[in-house]
Amino acid sequence: MSTIHFQPSPHLIDFHLAGFAYYDGLDVIEELKLGQVVELAFEANNPFDPQAIAVLYKGKKLGYVPTAKNDLLFTLIYFGYSDILHARIQMVDTQTHPERQLRVVVNIKDNRNNQEQ
Repeated sequence: MSTIHFQPSPHLIDFHLAGFAYYDGLDVIEELKLGQVVELAFEANNPFDPQAIAVLYKGKKLGYVPTAKNDLLFTLIYFGYSDILHARIQMVDTQTHPERQLRVVVNIKDNRNNQEQ
């Protein structure tokens, strides 16, 4: 009989980008591939959302984490814990509505192998 050990998921959140049609996403959509890393950045002077988290690819703004889903990410990034987050493209579908074309997944980085034992 084999033993299975519980392994918690590093998954934190996933979402379709808000505002994708209004920023630079269409300029780079041909470069965006499944699993590609994107950057999350707090946008302190955003007039619409004081907790706005922009999603960037090579310095180009693709859109935002939706307001309804940005509380935890905002808190982590605001207090300097962005280095524990790993954001990647989860889905690209150019045949659907612009607000549904790009989906991002955010995981917690697994640093267990990097710690001294």
